[in-house]
Amino acid sequence: MTTETLEHLRSQISSLSQPERAALARELIMSLDGPIDDSVEQAWNDEIVQRVAKVRSGNATLLSRAEFRSKVRKRIDQ
Repeated sequence: MTTETLEHLRSQISSLSQPERAALARELIMSLDGPIDDSVEQAWNDEIVQRVAKVRSGNATLLSRAEFRSKVRKRIDQ
């Protein structure tokens, strides 16, 4: 792709609305990820459903933002 073509695309993209640019960005990023593996998508969906159910039932251990940040910082510093 030539520099001229790239600049033309940038110009066109900058004239799009924010939602249009967001949709385009999402499509571009997805094109880099390769094909979607339906079994992986389903596994993630199942995991989310299970985690939400644990929270709603009171069986999940929840952390405050401060606790979460502290744990993350400790992992980073190791």
